[in-house]
Amino acid sequence: MDFALDEAQEELRSQSRAYLAARSPLAEAATLTETEPGWDADGWSRIAALGWLGVSVPERLGGAGLGFVEEAILLEEFGRALYPGPYLATLALALPALTEEQLAAVAAGGQRWSVELAPGGPVPNLHQVDLVVAERGGELVALPAAGAAEPSVDPSRRVGRLAPGAGTVLRRGEGAGRARRSMRLRGRTALALEGVGLAAAVLELGVEHARTREQFGRPIGAYQAVSHKLADTYAEVELARSLAYWAAWCIAEDDPEAEVAAASARALAAETAVAACERVIQVFGGMGFTWESPLHRYYKRALWLERFAWSPARCRAEVAAQLLSRPSGGS
Repeated sequence: MDFALDEAQEELRSQSRAYLAARSPLAEAATLTETEPGWDADGWSRIAALGWLGVSVPERLGGAGLGFVEEAILLEEFGRALYPGPYLATLALALPALTEEQLAAVAAGGQRWSVELAPGGPVPNLHQVDLVVAERGGELVALPAAGAAEPSVDPSRRVGRLAPGAGTVLRRGEGAGRARRSMRLRGRTALALEGVGLAAAVLELGVEHARTREQFGRPIGAYQAVSHKLADTYAEVELARSLAYWAAWCIAEDDPEAEVAAASARALAAETAVAACERVIQVFGGMGFTWESPLHRYYKRALWLERFAWSPARCRAEVAAQLLSRPSGGS
């Protein structure tokens, strides 16, 4: 089984990384978080024009007709760039619940969505979207994106609580059950992919600093107290990436291992992202704690990813339960 990206997928990664570096640099993201909208809403139409909002939307609805592996590539890159808009909320979380008309609107850049994963729970990017998928009476409904803002550990990933209101039914019965499962699998994997992108970017900052910063006439990377932290982080990031893309492949292929893969990826990548930030902040020393350094912004996003929905402990417990329930000798 070959999980290597093909030429078109590598081109998608390269183009998205270059675009986000130019259009959503970290310095601009830091400034945007201090504004009322918290992001560049005009950039949503540009992303739509690139086809990134309709990656897995069928071509007959205006999408690219690709799959979740291609979405995974973009999710990793959006995580790497600390993108402040509702890309994860719309594409990874809400998409499975939407009607064909709504999918077409998303692909065209005409609608932005988020999800209330549990009644009364926090809704990511609430004030940056138009509609929210929520569960009411066993049905999945669309509600207006209105409600009160809530404190968030990451100012660039704001959350809120939905106001009471009547909704339009999207899915009911078995359809609602299938959509909930898909949102869970895609959501867990998307959080893992964002964490991988974030951790990889932080690791690059740490490696570059260790190469160029000198102490006692030598680059600080020559000292084991620094180099071992970076080596541990590299190994963890690569393992988390492998798990995340395995989960993405399982979802794309409707593989029976999708539940275990998504839960495993979610658990490992969340903790990898937090650990990467903490280690690299130590590598930078006092500089890593300054407001001018991007590390505190990465750290806040990593903490948000770790705490939002489906905790790593819960995911590990689910993986353990599934493994222990298998017949003896099963894989």
